[in-house]
Amino acid sequence: MKKSLSNIKKKALKAKAHALKPTVMIGQHGLTDAVLAEIDIALNAHELIKIGIRGADKNERFEQGKKIEAQLNADVIDQIGGVTVLYRPLAAASR
Repeated sequence: MKKSLSNIKKKALKAKAHALKPTVMIGQHGLTDAVLAEIDIALNAHELIKIGIRGADKNERFEQGKKIEAQLNADVIDQIGGVTVLYRPLAAASR
Protein backbone atom coordinates (compact mmCIF):
# COMPACT_ATOMS: atom_id res chain seq x y z
CA MET A 1 0.00 0.00 0.00
CA LYS A 2 1.36 3.40 -0.94
CA LYS A 3 1.82 6.21 1.53
CA SER A 4 -0.29 9.31 1.02
CA LEU A 5 1.53 12.56 0.42
CA SER A 6 1.50 15.34 2.99
CA ASN A 7 -0.34 18.55 2.17
CA ILE A 8 2.96 20.43 2.16
CA LYS A 9 4.41 18.02 -0.43
CA LYS A 10 1.23 18.24 -2.56
CA LYS A 11 1.35 22.03 -2.47
CA ALA A 12 5.00 22.02 -3.58
CA LEU A 13 4.21 19.58 -6.41
CA LYS A 14 1.24 21.71 -7.56
CA ALA A 15 3.53 24.74 -7.74
CA LYS A 16 6.15 22.76 -9.67
CA ALA A 17 3.51 21.41 -12.08
CA HIS A 18 2.08 24.84 -12.83
CA ALA A 19 4.52 25.47 -15.69
CA LEU A 20 4.12 22.02 -17.24
CA LYS A 21 2.17 21.31 -20.41
CA PRO A 22 0.00 18.18 -20.68
CA THR A 23 2.16 15.20 -21.66
CA VAL A 24 -0.62 12.73 -22.48
CA MET A 25 -4.13 13.40 -23.77
CA ILE A 26 -7.10 11.14 -23.06
CA GLY A 27 -9.45 11.48 -26.02
CA GLN A 28 -12.81 10.20 -27.15
CA HIS A 29 -11.94 6.54 -26.55
CA GLY A 30 -11.29 7.20 -22.88
CA LEU A 31 -8.71 5.58 -20.63
CA THR A 32 -7.53 2.66 -22.77
CA ASP A 33 -4.67 0.27 -22.03
CA ALA A 34 -2.56 2.13 -24.61
CA VAL A 35 -3.19 5.47 -22.85
CA LEU A 36 -2.32 3.90 -19.48
CA ALA A 37 0.92 2.61 -20.99
CA GLU A 38 1.78 6.12 -22.27
CA ILE A 39 1.05 7.63 -18.86
CA ASP A 40 3.28 4.98 -17.26
CA ILE A 41 6.11 5.80 -19.69
CA ALA A 42 5.73 9.53 -19.00
CA LEU A 43 5.77 8.98 -15.22
CA ASN A 44 8.90 6.82 -15.54
CA ALA A 45 10.60 9.62 -17.44
CA HIS A 46 9.36 12.68 -15.56
CA GLU A 47 7.90 11.75 -12.15
CA LEU A 48 5.46 14.71 -12.31
CA ILE A 49 3.20 15.10 -15.35
CA LYS A 50 0.00 16.72 -16.52
CA ILE A 51 -2.55 14.84 -18.57
CA GLY A 52 -5.44 16.32 -20.50
CA ILE A 53 -8.84 14.66 -20.47
CA ARG A 54 -11.24 15.61 -23.24
CA GLY A 55 -14.89 14.78 -23.70
CA ALA A 56 -15.53 13.66 -20.11
CA ASP A 57 -17.62 15.25 -17.39
CA LYS A 58 -16.30 16.01 -13.92
CA ASN A 59 -17.32 12.63 -12.45
CA GLU A 60 -15.74 10.71 -15.34
CA ARG A 61 -12.48 12.66 -14.95
CA PHE A 62 -12.47 11.93 -11.21
CA GLU A 63 -13.04 8.19 -11.86
CA GLN A 64 -10.30 8.12 -14.49
CA GLY A 65 -7.93 9.73 -11.99
CA LYS A 66 -8.77 7.07 -9.39
CA LYS A 67 -8.20 4.31 -11.96
CA ILE A 68 -4.79 5.74 -12.90
CA GLU A 69 -3.85 6.00 -9.22
CA ALA A 70 -4.77 2.38 -8.59
CA GLN A 71 -3.24 0.84 -11.72
CA LEU A 72 -0.03 2.87 -11.92
CA ASN A 73 0.68 3.43 -8.20
CA ALA A 74 0.60 7.19 -8.80
CA ASP A 75 -0.95 10.08 -6.90
CA VAL A 76 -3.41 12.57 -8.36
CA ILE A 77 -2.04 15.87 -7.07
CA ASP A 78 -4.63 18.15 -8.65
CA GLN A 79 -7.57 18.08 -11.05
CA ILE A 80 -8.74 21.33 -12.56
CA GLY A 81 -11.09 21.24 -15.51
CA GLY A 82 -9.74 18.83 -18.10
CA VAL A 83 -6.22 18.77 -16.64
CA THR A 84 -4.99 16.26 -14.08
CA VAL A 85 -1.58 16.41 -12.39
CA LEU A 86 0.00 13.04 -11.56
CA TYR A 87 3.02 12.22 -9.43
CA ARG A 88 4.91 9.01 -8.89
CA PRO A 89 8.41 8.97 -7.40
CA LEU A 90 10.89 7.36 -9.75
CA ALA A 91 11.75 4.71 -7.13
CA ALA A 92 8.08 3.56 -7.07
CA ALA A 93 8.19 2.51 -10.72
CA SER A 94 10.54 -0.37 -9.99
CA ARG A 95 8.36 -1.89 -7.25
